Amino acid sequence: MTTPAESVILTQVGPGTPMGALMREYWIPAARSSEVTADGDPVRLMLLGEKLIAFRDSNGKVGVMDHRCPHRCASLFFGRNEEGGIRCVYHGWKFDADGNCTEMANIPPHQDFKQKVHAKAYKVTERAGLIWVYMGAREQAPPMPAIEASLLPADEISIQFIQRECNWLQALEGDIDTSHFSWLHVGSVQPDDVKDGDFLKYQVLHRAPEFQVADTDWGTMYCAQRPAENDQTYWRFAHFGLPFWTWIPQGAFGDRLIARAWVPMDDTHTMFVSMVWTKASRSMALKDGSPVPGAVPVLQYQPNTTDWYGRYRPVQNASNDYMIDREAQRNNTVYTGIDFIAMQDQAITESMGDIVDHSFEHLAPSDQMITRTRRRLLMAARALQDREVVPPGVDDPLMYQRVRSGELLSAQTDWQAAYDEGMRDAIRPVDFRLAAE
Repeated sequence: MTTPAESVILTQVGPGTPMGALMREYWIPAARSSEVTADGDPVRLMLLGEKLIAFRDSNGKVGVMDHRCPHRCASLFFGRNEEGGIRCVYHGWKFDADGNCTEMANIPPHQDFKQKVHAKAYKVTERAGLIWVYMGAREQAPPMPAIEASLLPADEISIQFIQRECNWLQALEGDIDTSHFSWLHVGSVQPDDVKDGDFLKYQVLHRAPEFQVADTDWGTMYCAQRPAENDQTYWRFAHFGLPFWTWIPQGAFGDRLIARAWVPMDDTHTMFVSMVWTKASRSMALKDGSPVPGAVPVLQYQPNTTDWYGRYRPVQNASNDYMIDREAQRNNTVYTGIDFIAMQDQAITESMGDIVDHSFEHLAPSDQMITRTRRRLLMAARALQDREVVPPGVDDPLMYQRVRSGELLSAQTDWQAAYDEGMRDAIRPVDFRLAAE
């Protein structure tokens, strides 16, 4: 069981907290590159409990900094993005994308001390259509992680953002809980509904799989195993990667290039960031060619607003009970009565409360990956806090090249041997050496 003290460490991410310190060691995907335009409007960002603004200067460089002007703490969100920097409208002080004060417009030249003033700005880079932020204390930021999906060509990657109104950990744990898929998402599907050759048949034929779990260099991994024809096993592999990454198993292992980040906005709001290779094979269709019930193709969003929590909010949300259709639930057309798989997950994890009360849980053997991952996070956070041990992956970006999730059939009887077999046969369309550039 997760103790109250452990729960506090796991769920609090603000400045000065153990988990917040761990998160700040890593590069964080914070926004789409397209959200921030040259000399355009500043964008409010909430990251790890800090209120920030993002802007792109005249030369295309992105700045991410504390929203407070270091003069009198007026919000730079109201600032003028002009001529290579952002100018506070209160007294005209101006800052470049690195936080350097370049002008003190209300100060006589002989009293100017701009070289001594610096806005709290973070290191920024762009990759895969995303703005990444390093919020740690290092003078020289660590290398970017060689996460396979993030190295894909821009025209071969699909990116999705969804805001979730709950703690980051319970949101992430939905991704490393594979047995729920057979119930929450396809509980109304029967084996005879699924076309031959689709892995989905094994998930609805055997809804209570066996599990294997292990620590890895990058975090934790697990597999669910189910019996298949011809003395084979249906293996379903997935991973957690420090500090907030998941690789989910729904899809053929050979070309399953994905990565999912559960980025804490603060302790009670999370931004889900998904990267998916668009050339990967598609599956999970029923025998008659129709999609799985509830798997609607496009998520609907509310219009973005400029407030701290105004980005990527689904139309389906707690205020309308996620548009649940009780009749569809009763007649088993859609097991949950909720359309869109991501919203089924969202409804469940948000229903646990802003921060789940771990003392109320009764964890089972099917939760081995969750308990192992919590322990891995606690150990990494404590090692950093108590002994200044650099967390896994921070200085070794190529560590992530061994991470691939997905489903496969194999005659292997050992799960690690089956994983190695899948890795040998996997399509690898990226050059991991790019991570060192």
